[in-house]
Amino acid sequence: MEQLIKKFKDLLSITPLSFKRYLYSEVPWDDRMIGIVGPRGVGKTTMILQYIKENLDANETLYVQADDIYFANNRLIELADEFSKNRGKFLFIDEIHKYAGWSQSLKTIYDFFPQMKVVFTGSSILDILKGSADLSRRALIFKMQGLSFREYLFLFHNIEVEKQSLTDILNHKTDNFPIRHPLPLFKDYLQRGYYPFGINDTTFLHRLNQVIVQTLETDIPIYANMNVSTGKKLGKLLKIISQSVPFKPNFTKIAAMLEASRNNIDDYCYLMEQAGLIMQLRIIGEGIGLLGKVDKVYIDNTNLIFALANENPKIGNIRETFFFNQMRVNNKVYRSEKGDFNINNITFEVGGKNKTQKQIKDMKNAYIVKDDIEYGYLNVLPLWAFGLNY
Repeated sequence: MEQLIKKFKDLLSITPLSFKRYLYSEVPWDDRMIGIVGPRGVGKTTMILQYIKENLDANETLYVQADDIYFANNRLIELADEFSKNRGKFLFIDEIHKYAGWSQSLKTIYDFFPQMKVVFTGSSILDILKGSADLSRRALIFKMQGLSFREYLFLFHNIEVEKQSLTDILNHKTDNFPIRHPLPLFKDYLQRGYYPFGINDTTFLHRLNQVIVQTLETDIPIYANMNVSTGKKLGKLLKIISQSVPFKPNFTKIAAMLEASRNNIDDYCYLMEQAGLIMQLRIIGEGIGLLGKVDKVYIDNTNLIFALANENPKIGNIRETFFFNQMRVNNKVYRSEKGDFNINNITFEVGGKNKTQKQIKDMKNAYIVKDDIEYGYLNVLPLWAFGLNY
């Protein structure tokens, strides 16, 4: 226990407070049990340490990593018991999915230590989502995305910009942007700005490739009980999607290419979507809460596109991926009948600076979203502005 406390306080002493992720102010930290999930490297650990440093008494708090050597000979429930006896009140467990039987252990802690508040994180989103079903009525689960363009500006360049709602963007309030020429920074964000560790340009691609490999070869196969050859098929499918403009799924054709069953392709896409590697754009379903069928498949974010591309990635894919990725955090995004995307019955057609109004002609509630323009006018909006939504 003493070694765990020392590690925790050492980490706390070097935790920066200048930049906080968008989710920091949205989590109800006073709840008894909170789970925060998201891909590796998006800032979950830093965020919880920031909250401890700013708001809690370190003598009543303990932060542990679930894969710590301590747990080779000790159980999580025993740690909670000892911590409670020493007047511990706030227990933070990082990468909880690395602890065998974690969901049952958390249930026990919740039931037997009602005075203790628990926050846990996990990068294996599939495992957390599966385990959270066992924690129903106990844990609130929050999903953290990577950096928005707005967050990137602050973390990478110390440029502070207010968050803009969709209504603000449509009303051209982003014209008050503090940077005269945002496009060079926007292009840099597309390549390395989605993950906080992109600030270290020399190791960024290496670390990002590690995230991809870990997700494809460990997280998904372990969760789905896959063999090695099936895991390799996931990698091939991801490559196909990354090179498309964008990818319209023809599952029969894909199954033939991967030498896999047609029925398995749906499952592969679902697993990669939940693991944070791809996004699936759906048609609006009929009936409350129903999801329509998948219309297009995208790589999860533009940084992944650049990492996966053998040569220059297709610009049309990058533009649509950015729009979908940024807007999904605060909005339900669906396929549009005439344009590219539908949000709240508003149509968005995404393209380059020469994009015309032809696609949305005679539509009342429709906008053209253009790349490579600095400012918007009438129903024309700059693509980069949608990166200020969270």
